[in-house]
Amino acid sequence: MFWLIFRALGQRNLLPLLRPAASATRDPPNISIVIPARNEAANLSSCLDGLLHQTYPKDRLSIIVVDDDSSDDTLAIGRARADKSGQVKVIECPSLPPRWCGKPHACWIGASAARADSEWFCFMDADVQAAPPLIGSAVAAARGQRLALLSLAPRQKLGSFAERLVMPCGLFLLAFYQDLETVQSPHSDKVTATGQFMLVHRQAYETVGGHAAVRQAICEDLELALLIKKAGGRVLLEDGKLLLTARMYAGWASLWTGFSKNLVEMLGGRTPTLTIAVAVLLLSCASILLPTVDAAGCAARNPADCVALIPALIGTAAAAALHIAGASYFRIPFWYGLMFPAGYAVGACLAMESLRRHWRGRIVWKGRSYP
Repeated sequence: MFWLIFRALGQRNLLPLLRPAASATRDPPNISIVIPARNEAANLSSCLDGLLHQTYPKDRLSIIVVDDDSSDDTLAIGRARADKSGQVKVIECPSLPPRWCGKPHACWIGASAARADSEWFCFMDADVQAAPPLIGSAVAAARGQRLALLSLAPRQKLGSFAERLVMPCGLFLLAFYQDLETVQSPHSDKVTATGQFMLVHRQAYETVGGHAAVRQAICEDLELALLIKKAGGRVLLEDGKLLLTARMYAGWASLWTGFSKNLVEMLGGRTPTLTIAVAVLLLSCASILLPTVDAAGCAARNPADCVALIPALIGTAAAAALHIAGASYFRIPFWYGLMFPAGYAVGACLAMESLRRHWRGRIVWKGRSYP
């Protein structure tokens, strides 16, 4: 347990922090922002608000909302914004072709409709909110480091009990599991990225075939990033918490389906997912059971149990302190940090659900079923 804690702490500083650019971008390139939106009426307005207030030159920035057959007011909201702003263009996505997943199809349609002189594509989820310096800062970082793809991890906003219980544990699990230093290396054959924000150089995107090349991928962000990296482009994930916020899920239902749809891919396959789920469940149970058993033995005046109680309490206290610090980072009540065993237990159930869906051969997301 102590090794896992130190590993998580060591990973903390391995994700570069994107800071607001100190000055305006010199010779700013043309950028097309593509927002794939399926039933995003609750999020689209705030997403567009942030993008329309960017400090980036307006004549160099276009925004494309791709309505992916929404059944709510997503299309109407997008059109209303397009009527008020010349920067926003709204496209109705054509019917989903066979052997395509919804999001890569919407991204592909949006990129195909982008300005011919766009040097960069920016793929951004509708549940993300941008601070005014975001685009200029991201372009400066991508240019300065000669990146083909810059992905940004937003600060996650956690509103419901389900989000606050599970998501910090999920992000800690990724910190335990991933070796960011290795994965982020240009020489590694692995990659990490998030589809919530991906700034991609157009030439790199078109070289690998764009989203058409990952048309069947549930984790299209990782697959596209990996293709670009294998083609020789430099890919980097940075911490965008100063400029980007997001609320991915809004309760148990969306969290359950959202995580279980691609957890197997995120953890590297079925065997690693099963192994991690069992290990996480055992460790979280041990953090409660070991001190309890040792305390009972010590109360019965068993000297060996009294000695064993000390490291057991230290380990549990260290794990609790780590998760309380996580609760502070996410700006949620500290007592969620004390509930980490329950969070990991739910996470293990999510992993088993993800495995069940894969073994069944069908994944359901946003009203669509994919093989």
